[in-house]
Amino acid sequence: QVQLAESGGGLVQAGDSLRLSCATSGGTFSSYNMGWFRQAPGKQRDFVASITSTARSTYYADSVKGRFTISRDNTKNTVYLQMNSLKPEDTAVYYCAAGGGPGYTRPYHYNYWGQGIQVTVSS
Repeated sequence: QVQLAESGGGLVQAGDSLRLSCATSGGTFSSYNMGWFRQAPGKQRDFVASITSTARSTYYADSVKGRFTISRDNTKNTVYLQMNSLKPEDTAVYYCAAGGGPGYTRPYHYNYWGQGIQVTVSS
């Protein structure tokens, strides 16, 4: 069973940066496409970014394109989300997920999920 654990969230001001990490265990990390999603209170869980197993391709939601960067280190079984120029509307619980296919953006495409981590951006 694959387990995922996010870290690096917190409270920042608009314009600041944060880097989220998602460490995985219990599976073959290098074989999984990985994704980041976020969910604001009262809203659905939305796609943020994904990366293929070899890191050859990355995909982003329009709302974060140019500000967020997804990457992975297959030697550390970890995927990252570098978030720059943060805005109050980026406030949400962020989840990492494993599975799916290249560019898949729906939560049901992913098989394994972390517990989520809060990111709060103040104005």
